[in-house]
Amino acid sequence: MVSLHQHPGSFTGMLMLVIFSVLISSSSSSKLQQKVNVCSKRNPVIFTFGDSNTDTGGLVAGLGFNVNLPNGRSFFRSSTGRLSDGRLIIDFLCESLNTGYLSPYLDSMRGSDFANGANFAVVGSSTLPKFVPFALNIQIMQFQHFKNHSSQLAATKGSGKVIDDEGFKNALYYIDIGQNDLADTFRKNVSYARVVKKIPEMLAEIKDAIQTIYDEGGRNFWIHNTGPLGCLPQMLTSVREKIKVLDRHGCIRTYNDAAKVYNDGLRALCAELRTELKGTTIVYVDIFKLKYDLVVNANKYGFKSPLMACCGHGGSPYNYNASYICGHPKCGVCEEGAKFISWDGTHYTEAANTIVASNILSSTYSTPNLKFDYFCNA
Repeated sequence: MVSLHQHPGSFTGMLMLVIFSVLISSSSSSKLQQKVNVCSKRNPVIFTFGDSNTDTGGLVAGLGFNVNLPNGRSFFRSSTGRLSDGRLIIDFLCESLNTGYLSPYLDSMRGSDFANGANFAVVGSSTLPKFVPFALNIQIMQFQHFKNHSSQLAATKGSGKVIDDEGFKNALYYIDIGQNDLADTFRKNVSYARVVKKIPEMLAEIKDAIQTIYDEGGRNFWIHNTGPLGCLPQMLTSVREKIKVLDRHGCIRTYNDAAKVYNDGLRALCAELRTELKGTTIVYVDIFKLKYDLVVNANKYGFKSPLMACCGHGGSPYNYNASYICGHPKCGVCEEGAKFISWDGTHYTEAANTIVASNILSSTYSTPNLKFDYFCNA
C-alpha cells in the first residue's frame, strides 16, 4: 500500500535469514493447512488487480525499483518484490488451491508461467487518478491486452499452457484496491469530509473495472474491502499529536471511519452488480474486520506491540520514519521469530497474513459465504 513517492529506491538491507517455522506458530500453520481445498472440476485460473497488498513483483518488473532483503527473509529466503517478510494473502490463497504463485504480468525475466493466471497488482496503485502507472484502469487495459494475445495464441497453437476463452470465462477476478486513495488523500492534510467525498468516484472506477471484465466474459469476482488504515504505524506517525484522535485500541478514529464508509459503499456496489450483471458470482470479503481483529486481540494471537513495525526506524511506539523505510541502512529489524503484525509500518508480516488468509478460507467473512475454491469446483 506504500506510495511510490516514499523512496522505493532505498530498499537495501542486511542479509538476515529466518526459519519459517519459528516465525509463525505451528497452530496457525496447521489451521491453514486444514482448510486446503483443491480444485476438482477445472484448473484454477486467477487474475489479480490492486496495490502492494497483492503485488508479487510488479513494481520491480515494471519500474525497476529495488526491493531487497530483509523483504522476503522468512519464507523465500530472498526478495521477490513482495513488501513483506514472506508470503502475502494471495500466496496463501493460491496454495489452498494447490496452484503456483501468480507471476507479475510485467515480469518476463524469471520464466513466468501464466497458465494459472496473472497478477496485475503493483505497489502504490490506486483507483484515481486514471491513466497513470499503475492505476486500476491501466491494470484493466493490461488485462485486455493479455486476454487478446492469449486468445490469439490459443486459436493458432492450440490451448496447451495458454488460457483460452473458456479459461477466461471460468477464471476468478480478484480485486483489492482503494487503501492508497484514502491514505494519499489524508496525507495531503485534507478534511475527513473531503476524503469521504472522493469515495463515490473511487467506487465508480471499481464498477467500471468489473463491468469491463464482465464484458470480456468474466463471471467470477472476489472483492476485498480495505483494511483499518488508522492502525498502520505509517499513518499513526504522520498525524500531528494535537489533532490525533485515537480509539481505545490506539488507532486513528477518523481514518478507520473513512475506511468503513468506503467499505459500506463497496459492499452496496457488490450487491448492486449481482443484480445488474446476470450470471455473475461476486464475493465481498470483509478484510477490515479480519485485520482490525489482529490489533484488538493481539495477545490472543501472540502478537506484541500490535501498532509497531518490525522493520523500521525510531523505536517505540511505532518504529516508523518515512525517511528511513525498511531496508535503509539506518533501519533495524526485529529478531527472527518475533511476532509482529506490521512488517514495515505499512504492510503485514507473513505471520499476520497467515491468520488473515486462514480466516478468509473459512468463508465466515465472505458475502455470500462461498469457499475460495467455488469458481473451479462449481
